[in-house]
Amino acid sequence: MQTLLKGTKRIVIKVGTSTLTTKQGLLDTPKIIRLVQTISGLKADGFEVALVTSGAIGAGMGVMGLEQRPKTLSQKQAVAAVGQVALTHLYQQLFSYQHHVTGQLLLTKADFADRTRYLNARNVCLTLLSQGIIPIINENDAVVADEIKVGDNDTLSALVSGLVDADVLIILSDIAGLYTANPHRDKTAIFIPKVTEITAEIHAMAGGEGSIFGTGGMKTKITAAEMATKKGAHVIIASGEHPEAIRSFFTIGGRATIFCKQEKKIAPRKYWLAYGAKTDGNIQLDGGAIAAIKSGKSILPAGVIACKGSFVRGSVIEIIDSDEVSIAKGISHYSSTEIAAIKGAQSREIEGILGYRYDDEIIHYDNLIILK
Repeated sequence: MQTLLKGTKRIVIKVGTSTLTTKQGLLDTPKIIRLVQTISGLKADGFEVALVTSGAIGAGMGVMGLEQRPKTLSQKQAVAAVGQVALTHLYQQLFSYQHHVTGQLLLTKADFADRTRYLNARNVCLTLLSQGIIPIINENDAVVADEIKVGDNDTLSALVSGLVDADVLIILSDIAGLYTANPHRDKTAIFIPKVTEITAEIHAMAGGEGSIFGTGGMKTKITAAEMATKKGAHVIIASGEHPEAIRSFFTIGGRATIFCKQEKKIAPRKYWLAYGAKTDGNIQLDGGAIAAIKSGKSILPAGVIACKGSFVRGSVIEIIDSDEVSIAKGISHYSSTEIAAIKGAQSREIEGILGYRYDDEIIHYDNLIILK
């Protein structure tokens, strides 16, 4: 592991609710102290560190004396509002004891979907890191509705990893890494220390959801690993029971599962297209056009057989196949109305149909990301 991590400069650490809270939902202050000391040690070792933290709802449950996770959206938001204050205040105090300054970012899916807001968040994070400040990031659970939620902080940590161009994403959980089955239920489960490729078999090893206080499980962690490794980050899933063990990953190794980064990483813009950008509609391609884009070609109107949704020029849209499976995303050079008029036509015919022509392509390959 330590050989793979050689040359690491920037680390994103994600810590889950099950790690931060006791079985009763109260903040586990001694463990959080050890986490803060570990991050401070990493900074002393020369690393830049951003922290993605869960725990707002779990902390709020503890403060409010709740034994069960709230059910309704408004109840969850209220508990998160209470818990976020307690959680942030504790981090600020503990890091100040270690002579570190923290900055808080509460993000939503909309902050990643909108290109301008995404770049603003990126610039803020990079500025904080460059000044030695530790960004502490959580989803803004107190205000988000389901339609604008990232959904879980495993996914959020992968998005943040891409946002700041992290070298390593470390996901701390209530399990030491990936097993062939759930080790809490299956005593024959085999631990997997290294994953070089995330296959369907790897996905199948994931269990269900996480603890009663959290929202994630191994399934979301593997999805996060798949995202971050495409951007060029190694991903480590490790137990949060002993956060102080993190520093040893970079020197002598340790018990954890490392997902190796892909050698051919996605460019920042295409990573945003794949996982951040909101889509406004889709176009359906024929088999020939699908084969063409998978070989590095742009999308021409001749290969388009249908257009759905209402969108304008410059919108991010999905590309679907004949079975309506999403296979790619891209930035359209034409509106939905224009595409409906020129679909199936040759590029040289565009001006005759529309009376003008922006480009020969509906989506240029530079503005296209293949998902499958």
